[in-house]
Parts: sequence; structure tokens; C-alpha cells
Amino acid sequence: MCLDDYIVSCIDKEPPLLATLNRKAHIDLLRPRMIAGHLQGRILKMLVRMQQPKRILEIGTYTGYATLCLAEGLPEDGEIHTIEIDDEMEDFIRNQFEQTVLKNKIHLHTGDALEMIPRLEGSFDMVFIDADKRDYCEYYESVFDKVRKGGIILADNTLWNGKVLEEPHPNDKQTIGIIRFNEMIAKDTRIEKVILPLRDGLTVIYKK
Repeated sequence: MCLDDYIVSCIDKEPPLLATLNRKAHIDLLRPRMIAGHLQGRILKMLVRMQQPKRILEIGTYTGYATLCLAEGLPEDGEIHTIEIDDEMEDFIRNQFEQTVLKNKIHLHTGDALEMIPRLEGSFDMVFIDADKRDYCEYYESVFDKVRKGGIILADNTLWNGKVLEEPHPNDKQTIGIIRFNEMIAKDTRIEKVILPLRDGLTVIYKK
């Protein structure tokens, strides 16, 4: 047994709907590793439980796995808005959401997040960024003023398989985007931040 397997054996079990979604992603989709997975999913739920946000914004839905984990931790009157740019994933995503009692808490938006974020009304207590790595800085700046003081921003994949330690190839725009984001966050005095070495790295940002 590896350490990851041991950790998973000692934490809350993956809910049946998410376990089924996990298997379905590995069978039907080209990039199943992009889903949050059991451990990260339970951590996302726990962070929501601890923070008790009323409104969450997720940038990058993919299969809806992380969306469902975030929604699990919401208070009774909480809601999550999630944005996915790939309209070919919409039927897959909606099918997952229709199977959960949490479906009325979830609002799916299809389109370019940088175009849609300014149109969203109200503020958010938590934001989860997990979309095109090339645009992480732009997502962050676009959403920052919509996050209330004391709110949380989570950014996934910020260690990017260790590529952040290497000089990126000029054509590797994803790695360049992550490095640029990490450097920007490090200098931002409006926030407190920490990177958790979870999977590909999860940055937790507190807006002061």
C-alpha cells in the first residue's frame, strides 16, 4: 500500500455518486486526471464546511466532480455558480447534477469565464479557480473585487507536476501561466496565502 492509498483509507469515503462519476470519467473522457478525485474532493468539502460560504464561484467545471464536493459542504441557504467554457461537456455535467439532491444549489454557466464573471451579480465568499492555466492571473484579477473581505480563493494545480521548478519552454504557455500566477500572488499584499502540496498543488488565499 502506498501513502496515498493509506491516506484515502483513513478519511471519509467517496460518496457513491462521485465514485461513479470518477469511474465514468476514466472510461469516457480523454483527460480523467483533471477531476479533483477522492482526497482533494474531501478537502474541498471540508474547507467549505469550515468557512460556511453562502456563495461560491467555481471557474472551470469539467465533469462537475469538484462542484459536487463544494456543494456538499454548503449551508442550507448556500449556492454555487460554476463556469465551463467547453459546451460539449454541458450534457455530461448536467446529467451528474440532476442525480444529486444538491442540484438546486448549483448554477451552471457555459462560456468564457473572463466574459461571464463581470456579468455575475453580487459578491462571493469563496472562489475555486481550476480552468485554463494560461489565464490564472486574469481570472484572479477579474474575480478579486467580487470576493468579500475575509473570503477565500482557492487555485488548483499551482505546483504543476513540479514544472514550476524548471525553466519553461517558450511554447509551454500553461506552465508559464502558473509560474506567472504564483509570482503575482507572492507579491500581493492584499492577501494571505499558502500552497498545500496536495496532488498538483492547491493555493489557499485569504482576502484581508
